[in-house]
Amino acid sequence: MSESFRELLRALPDFPDDLPDFDPDQAPADPAALFRQWLAEALAAGVPQPNACSLATADKLGRPSSRMLILKDIDDAGWHFATSRESRKGLELAANPHAALNFFWQQQGRQVRVAGDVVLLSAAASAADWAARPGADGSMNPAWQLYAIRPREFEFWQARHDRRHIRHRYGPG
Repeated sequence: MSESFRELLRALPDFPDDLPDFDPDQAPADPAALFRQWLAEALAAGVPQPNACSLATADKLGRPSSRMLILKDIDDAGWHFATSRESRKGLELAANPHAALNFFWQQQGRQVRVAGDVVLLSAAASAADWAARPGADGSMNPAWQLYAIRPREFEFWQARHDRRHIRHRYGPG
């Protein structure tokens, strides 16, 4: 049974026939600019929810966990996301304020990894984010927190059919 499952997994298709080109030598100096470009290309290609990403955190003992969430914004404060301070990720961030985001756009054979320190944004920004959520009813949520990752490293990955995938890094390798 195990071997047939392995064979099933190995036989699954990976990327579409048509993949975008990426020349790291033509990449902008600002990784946020490249991310915005790739996000715009994902939107134009019809990638569903290209702002969805995996957030990886770790508890105080370094045990990792990850989950999907939505990128809220990118600005001088960092890459924004939100959650309850009382959730598992909120508790892990309080104990170990470092995290990584990973965006994956299978239809384009692309992923982007962003890692760095995490800071809490203001109570006013958190309240505004809570109020702007779909279905907001005007109630307050004092546990809701807007966070920002202050990136220390980025990796842009472009799949290639010859398996010579392109990795373009900003920050420590």
